[in-house]
Amino acid sequence: MEIGRVLIIVGGALLALGLLLVLLPREINPLAWFGKLPGEISYSNNGTSIFIPITSMILVSALLSVGLWLLRWFSPPR
Repeated sequence: MEIGRVLIIVGGALLALGLLLVLLPREINPLAWFGKLPGEISYSNNGTSIFIPITSMILVSALLSVGLWLLRWFSPPR
């Protein structure tokens, strides 16, 4: 499959997931915990706020690494 079609499919899936998460009520949102993990740095003072999601980004990096590794593992050799 050519890369353009893959990007369109992945983009459509991300769009559908984003719409689903926006339209779901906060009580049943499956990703409401994301961004509120231990290790996140949040600073607020005099109208200035800084949020550094260290733990969330480590989790995203690990999931992407495992996903890409699995994709490479199951893809046919060239």
